[in-house]
Amino acid sequence: MFKTNEYFDGNVKSIAFEMPDGPATIGVMAAGEYNFGTSSVEYMTVTSGELNVMQPGETEWKSYKPFETFRVEKGVTFKVKADSDTTYLCLYR
Repeated sequence: MFKTNEYFDGNVKSIAFEMPDGPATIGVMAAGEYNFGTSSVEYMTVTSGELNVMQPGETEWKSYKPFETFRVEKGVTFKVKADSDTTYLCLYR
């Protein structure tokens, strides 16, 4: 039914589940900087806190606050910085 995931020495944790239109995770990340890789297109929505994101090919960080969503292409690596504990919803398409 649910699958739990833990990354970066436990600083990022998520619970995976199925939505009617595909897989998703809900998670939390501790303050820090992380590199994530994608195997599908991802739509990531901040639900609390704030994320600073650097997409592939970009040179500046972009900030996302609660209920703002960003899209990441399939097969890339992107950077995320959280200044405090931050929660998110990620949809995989």
